[in-house]
Amino acid sequence: MGVRSATKLHISPAHSAARRSLFLPLAAVALLCSASYLLGARQHGGGLPFSSPSPRSVSIATDITCTTTLTPSTPSLDFSAHHAAAFDPAASKAASSASSAAPRRYPACPDEYSEYTPCEDVKRSLRYPRDRLVYRERHCPSERERLRCLVPAPAGYRNPFPWPASRDVAWFANVPHKELTVEKAVQNWIRVDGDKLRFPGGGTMFPHGADAYIDDIGKLIPLHDGSIRTALDTGCGVASWGAYLLSRDILAMSFAPRDSHEAQVQFALERGVPAMIGVLASNRLTYPARAFDMAHCSRCLIPWHLHDGLYLMEVDRVLRPGGYWILSGPPINWKKYWKGWERSKEDLNAEQEAIEAVARSLCWTKIKEAGDIAVWQKPANHVACKASRKKAAAKSPPFCSSRKNADAAWYDKMEACVTPLPEVSGASEVASGAVQKWPQRLTAVPPRVTAGSLKGVTAKAFLQDTELWKKRVRHYRAVINQFEQKGRYRNVLDMNARLGGFAAALALASYPLWVMNMVPAVVGNSSAALGVIYERGLIGSYQDWCEGTSTYPRTYDLIHADSVFTLYKNRCEMDIILLEMDRILRPKGTVIIRDDVDMLVKIKSVADGMRWDSQIVDHEDGPLVREKLLLVAKTYWTAKDQDT
Repeated sequence: MGVRSATKLHISPAHSAARRSLFLPLAAVALLCSASYLLGARQHGGGLPFSSPSPRSVSIATDITCTTTLTPSTPSLDFSAHHAAAFDPAASKAASSASSAAPRRYPACPDEYSEYTPCEDVKRSLRYPRDRLVYRERHCPSERERLRCLVPAPAGYRNPFPWPASRDVAWFANVPHKELTVEKAVQNWIRVDGDKLRFPGGGTMFPHGADAYIDDIGKLIPLHDGSIRTALDTGCGVASWGAYLLSRDILAMSFAPRDSHEAQVQFALERGVPAMIGVLASNRLTYPARAFDMAHCSRCLIPWHLHDGLYLMEVDRVLRPGGYWILSGPPINWKKYWKGWERSKEDLNAEQEAIEAVARSLCWTKIKEAGDIAVWQKPANHVACKASRKKAAAKSPPFCSSRKNADAAWYDKMEACVTPLPEVSGASEVASGAVQKWPQRLTAVPPRVTAGSLKGVTAKAFLQDTELWKKRVRHYRAVINQFEQKGRYRNVLDMNARLGGFAAALALASYPLWVMNMVPAVVGNSSAALGVIYERGLIGSYQDWCEGTSTYPRTYDLIHADSVFTLYKNRCEMDIILLEMDRILRPKGTVIIRDDVDMLVKIKSVADGMRWDSQIVDHEDGPLVREKLLLVAKTYWTAKDQDT
């Protein structure tokens, strides 16, 4: 994946002679047109990159009442009929056709689909095997089963509380479920308080709160010096562990299946905490190798000791060299809890011994078991591990074949083998290269780039990409007033994250938000690119945008789509992607789509039938660049008023 430069307007050879003979008159006309354009743009806020937004800057997703439709304060730039005429007659004809045709109006889905998750649909999952929870994995709808409608918000939906208040409180109407408030009442997961949901920060194994529990972990491993930045929480509940790690500058990817603990991931997202639907079953987790500095299971009910230790081998794959695995809950401290867990001493002891054996076979070192918490550490390299295996008589799982891409994780099956770490020149060297401490690692050249793992991406190109996205985010701030509203955006999605430059630029600007960096599985270098994102101290996942995402409706406040539609133009229909974007976008949410202007015209023709308000504005480098921005505001509507 190389650093992409902006594509300039192409002037075909047929116009060359005419341009030479008419150069001076055209130059004069161009100067007059440019002056007129700049004057108009300054008067109407047409996307010029001012250092700070003026009152007439593009304003999208502003406060909307339930009965009104947003009207952008700045007129749209109209490219539909004439923009490409002088340069590309075919494109002009297509754009004109798209403009003149009435947009298809997409209906609202029935109310029962307000929490629809297409690839984790509860009814469809019953067709699949129960063994090893395969039925809880991703099973996306066939073309015949696809919904071609807009998923409604529940009646009474309100904008979530801004961060950090959202960590502790949410509107009940947004996630109207009481099951966990009853089932986990004594564990302080969640409780109903009038029209609100309260999250006290408790958990099954941390009755004194997540903060105190994390402090206990911090006595065993270094949580405060920046060496631990990315974390994985398996079976996360309502993600209180991840929520309270954020104040320590640790970013956790929390996942749990869509199961009997109704809406647990949805609660996490409503709180403004990174999370996604997922399960350890038969497929690899959708993250690259060596992604996380720390992994965690607090009574997550994953049978780590079964299936030849397969699930612990998958944790080993995604842990960075020197990374930590933390386990609390059964069977840890079973001598104290065995009666309450309603299991025999012999059963719990056997389970712990089996887990210890799997950890040893992975060459992990047990750091300590203190009270309810046990911590293991993955080796920094496999030099000693390979040497010890030659001497050991005990059976150990084999190392996975070097032909298998350790980063590949889009429907790739887990294997009962140890993922080999990259070779090192000495026993003290960190395999694949050490990352810097946070926050320096955000902008430092990642080890995968230094090693040449991404074709065409050099250290220089990486640093240039970082500067490019800083410039682009400054432009976004200039044309979207909501960037200046504190707390306006919390949950952000980048649909084609490349090297994570967009997320890095937002982090450098100190916005109180997190970004889910998606790397399309159809892109070459995709596995290495997502590895780079994690090496920067950011999080993300693989995704194919012809399928639904593993998240609930109304997850994101802001969606960023850089060249996504050009990438997928021959892979699936445009409205499949747009309808999925609408499903996961919150009412009043914002979308930024970067693409060629002719593609944006086509996108806008579809978006106009989706209750979106949209407008095209210029590229940060000015009006003569073919790549432009389509800015979108999703209007507010709910299941109650879906037919209005």
